Amino acid sequence: MSRYAILFPGQGSQQVGMGAGLFSAYPELLGEPADRIVGWSVESLVGEGPQETLTRTEHAQPALYAVSYALWHALESALSVRPVATAGHSLGEYTALAASGALAYEEGLALVAERGRAMAAAASAGEPSGMAALIGADLAQAEAIAAERRSDGGRLWVANVNAPAQIVLAGGEVDIEWLGSNARSLGVRRAIQLSVAGAFHSPFMAPAAERLEAALDHAAFAEPAFPVYANSTARPVEDPARQLAEQLVQPVRFAQTLEHMAGDGITTFVHVGPGDVTAGLVKRTLPDATVYVVSDLEGVATVATTLSIQ
Repeated sequence: MSRYAILFPGQGSQQVGMGAGLFSAYPELLGEPADRIVGWSVESLVGEGPQETLTRTEHAQPALYAVSYALWHALESALSVRPVATAGHSLGEYTALAASGALAYEEGLALVAERGRAMAAAASAGEPSGMAALIGADLAQAEAIAAERRSDGGRLWVANVNAPAQIVLAGGEVDIEWLGSNARSLGVRRAIQLSVAGAFHSPFMAPAAERLEAALDHAAFAEPAFPVYANSTARPVEDPARQLAEQLVQPVRFAQTLEHMAGDGITTFVHVGPGDVTAGLVKRTLPDATVYVVSDLEGVATVATTLSIQ
């Protein structure tokens, strides 16, 4: 039996129509209880859009959390052997905590809804900011570029270490524009500006982290059934409330997380949620790992059977 881990996606994986079949199968997760917590109809927005509204930070995050968790609930019910660990990309860390039993589903949804509102507010209230993906740069290069820009008075930080040569920087709008204009001279093939509301996972999110701390202080966390690897440390979570607040202003160390999971003997990874982003990151980071994707109800039985007979 392979030691396998479950991975959950973050913001950016949202699509109108995601979770088809889940809403009718699990109304206790995606129906009135979810609508009451977030203050709008999850089913209507996810099913009908428009995509522009779904993509807004305050909508995308709770919608992805709810759909990903419902898909995990379906998969868990079909599994004969449970995972040995879990992790999530940014927002996905909340889904991972809920999947492990460290956080009740509804409480997690309330936290994610507050997180989305706090991040959206921080992005709109402060200095215009954004993010850019570097093409053809490693972590050392990215850190050097950001440090040099800060030494010149700019505001630029490494925000996501997604995979080898897949680094995202976050900073002020002028810094992101500077990065795009000077990528070649900086030794980077390209810097692609991302369609996000602000400089997530950087000091720009300090007001959001402070606001989120108030909600996290009242959250009830339990001992997880299996380790949950944290974005901020790439190691199993030790203090979820503190680490979830830190996550907003620190880089998402997803590549290091995958490397540490592999070092702990995990050989198989299962992306659970819309899209397949985390599966792609595993393939880039751990080429020899086995990867499966459960992005809809149709994939549940096949992957559950495969995991059970390995």
